[in-house]
Amino acid sequence: MLSTWRTCCSCLSQRWIFALFAFGGLLLGNSMRVILSISITEMVTTAREVIRSTDQTCVAFEKPTLRNVTIVTGKTYDWDEYTQGIILSSYFWGYAATQFPFGSLSERFGGKYLMGMGIFIPSMLTFCLPSAVYWGESSALIALRVLMGVISGAMYPAVSTMIAKWTVPGERSKLGGFIYAGAVLGTVFGTTMPAVIIRYSGKGWPAVFYFFGALGMIWFPFWVLLTFNEPEQHPYISEAELNYLQENQAERQKKKKAPPAPWGHILASKQFWAFVMALVGCDWAYFTMASDLPKYMSNVVKFSIEDNGYLSALPYLCMWFSTLVSSWLSNKILERGLISRTNVLKLLASISLMGPGLFMIGASYAECDQIMVVVMFIIGMSLMGTSYPSIMVNNLDLSPNYAGTLMAIGNSVAALGGIMTPYIVGVFTPEQTIHEWRRVFWIVLIISVLSNIFFLLYASGEVQEWDSPDFLRSKKKAAAKEVSGDEAITEKPKSIITVDLESARF
Repeated sequence: MLSTWRTCCSCLSQRWIFALFAFGGLLLGNSMRVILSISITEMVTTAREVIRSTDQTCVAFEKPTLRNVTIVTGKTYDWDEYTQGIILSSYFWGYAATQFPFGSLSERFGGKYLMGMGIFIPSMLTFCLPSAVYWGESSALIALRVLMGVISGAMYPAVSTMIAKWTVPGERSKLGGFIYAGAVLGTVFGTTMPAVIIRYSGKGWPAVFYFFGALGMIWFPFWVLLTFNEPEQHPYISEAELNYLQENQAERQKKKKAPPAPWGHILASKQFWAFVMALVGCDWAYFTMASDLPKYMSNVVKFSIEDNGYLSALPYLCMWFSTLVSSWLSNKILERGLISRTNVLKLLASISLMGPGLFMIGASYAECDQIMVVVMFIIGMSLMGTSYPSIMVNNLDLSPNYAGTLMAIGNSVAALGGIMTPYIVGVFTPEQTIHEWRRVFWIVLIISVLSNIFFLLYASGEVQEWDSPDFLRSKKKAAAKEVSGDEAITEKPKSIITVDLESARF
């Protein structure tokens, strides 16, 4: 039976098996991150209404007596906009803090178990979340989400490290784009399913967390059994696939223990900081949408909970499709040598950075035109899909050996957007009016423009010299040779002077 299993597995491309389960892991991890954005609209008491002027808010299209017909059996809470902002941002407090440690650990020990832990433990915490909220209300919810963020910080550094070991440069955009598309589809899944579950389960918002927590725990054993840190460790990989990966990964260090990171050179690299700045701009727009789009659709444009779930997810569904198309397209462009890798990166990154902010502004000026608002958000988020085969894999281009560390640092900085955007929305939109939200969207655009300018100036798609395992060693040798040369130069005149003096004595 074992030989049959081995034969069956060797017939399959193991790098695509890894890609499939990494895709599923990011899908579930991102789903658990965003489900609160929809669920919180049903967790919060809606009886309290604030009187607003008619030119600042939209009129609900439903009859008032038919609105919110869903019977929610879960308990509701009187949390104001500020408290909701703190709750929605709390996940990122822990998430930002653990990126760097997990990046270093993934490079030292491999990403397999870190990735598994980054999904499995948050899944258990998600499953326990309703009980924690019943017990401790907002304080318990914030504490649990912080802890989820701490553990989930392992996801992206771990999967980035594994992608570097399981892909070759020619197909990195395609396979990496496919894997990261799981995060986008996770936002779709995590935005649509809560509305469906709340509407039809009869159990209210707690059922959302039970459902997603259970899915994550089911995924875990498959990940542990079917994926491995690197091709050389895989017992079922075919010899042909192993040779293909090894022959085309000349830039990757094959030693099990990675050499120390050249921190001074990494932190002084403009190309590295261009990658970080692009992550900041892209994630700022993404987090604004992922955390607060459901609130905009519900409180400003006046969609029902069920319509809110579907329509908030639709932009991300289009973004997922855009990710797959742009990954395939960039791969074809590179195969034919039409544009350099660096220019492909800059082109796709510019689209992903400028598009969302511009169309968010457009959505705010569409005001109460529900169809136009949805169209604007769809176009904006579709354009963001081009970030996955460009910005999100740029760390692999710059440094395959330190890809996890680069992603960890970049995600730590970019995750500050996840902390700040819900808080900014809470502070800037106390009355939930169109004009208040417009200011939020202008902030998104300004940050996106600045990030894009920096990326265009300094980004690169080439492996940096400090990625070489021998880089620090060669630098030390060069420094030692320079020192010895200086000593020889300073010693030579002394010998001449000595000879002259001795000659003078004779």
